[in-house]
Amino acid sequence: MKLLVIGSGGREHALAWRLAKTPGLQKVFVAPGNAGTARERELENVDLSDPEALADFAARQRVHLTVVGPEAPLAAGIVNVFRARGLKIFGPTREAAQLESSKDFAKRFMARHNIPTARYRTFTDRVAAQAYIDQQGTPIVIKADGLAAGKGVVVAMNLAEAHAAIARMLPDGESANPADDSAARVVIEEFLEGEEASFIVMVDGKNALPLASTQDHKRIGDGDTGPNTGGMGAYSPAPVVTPEVHARAMREIILPTVRGMAADGIPYTGFLYAGLMIGKDGSVKTVEFNCRLGDPETQPIMMRLKSDLLDLLDHAVAGRLNLVEASWDRRIALGVVLAAAHYPGTPRTGDLISGLPPASDDSHVFHAGTAEKDGQIVTAGGRVLCVTTLSDNLKQAQKRAYDLIVGIHFDGMQYRRDIGHRALSR
Repeated sequence: MKLLVIGSGGREHALAWRLAKTPGLQKVFVAPGNAGTARERELENVDLSDPEALADFAARQRVHLTVVGPEAPLAAGIVNVFRARGLKIFGPTREAAQLESSKDFAKRFMARHNIPTARYRTFTDRVAAQAYIDQQGTPIVIKADGLAAGKGVVVAMNLAEAHAAIARMLPDGESANPADDSAARVVIEEFLEGEEASFIVMVDGKNALPLASTQDHKRIGDGDTGPNTGGMGAYSPAPVVTPEVHARAMREIILPTVRGMAADGIPYTGFLYAGLMIGKDGSVKTVEFNCRLGDPETQPIMMRLKSDLLDLLDHAVAGRLNLVEASWDRRIALGVVLAAAHYPGTPRTGDLISGLPPASDDSHVFHAGTAEKDGQIVTAGGRVLCVTTLSDNLKQAQKRAYDLIVGIHFDGMQYRRDIGHRALSR
């Protein structure tokens, strides 16, 4: 049996690594993969990215199932291409992926189906957006409408930051027609108080299977300071997701979303990530939807997963998620991202990476922005590695991860030294 994982980041490395543990598996292809997947014995990189070419490859290799990691291929309609050719693939269609690819679509969907989220307005006109910000005051949240790799959100604490964000996201000049799909848009939301968590489920069109709870760290600096990133680290489970919060998230957000998408004629299949804002009173609101697994949340989740991932995926593709449950290691998993110089701006690439530790039963260094050059591993993106560990408690997992990081080096390497601090402070 052969499988195909599409993507090149840490999420895809972790997915492929877990799938490679499937009994009787012949090969896991990763397209295009990275230097880490290239060096895993059970994995094989495939230098393809075009949806039609990938479908040709899957058909030629008789791939049993394809799993899509990142958001861009989903928004481009790779699931539509595969399904049109009768190929098994897990992920949302282009139409369903608008929950992530258009924040305006997601907000209108949530309003229509009474899914709790922040109050918002959408703008294509810079002057009108600036006036709205002056009227609302700060703090306020400004989001670019399209895909932005987790970095298209500005939490503006003062008017100067808010106006600067609008200036970057909306072009100057005459107002665009709001009905023009090509127009630049921003979604301006009220600032929500509370603690964030990542709530990720598998969806088969009508049923949803929750995965282990996680919490990530978006800001670049210790103490949650500096600009937003794609994620600097994560841990699982997240203590803030209590059984009561879990039940509310499923009842008030996940299941209404699955039912709402079906009612709108665009049934959702694939991983669905709801970013939650959890209030002090236990209330939950939707910060955003992602139409795939989170990164770096996937790395701790895959470390803790005890179930056969392929079995879960097969049930999902067949519309039978109601017949399975996922089992989890009771231990804590924690991952720390090592980022390149100048990230999250324009990261420097080509720096030699040394000191990578061997994998063990309770630790794995998942690659993201890496490549091979002259037989050596070099940086090739913003988030380079995710050092992930599994231990009996959070402090031990944290210590083990940071002990492993001591031996790793590349010029300009930056990372947070407080991953897990929110859980430790509870």
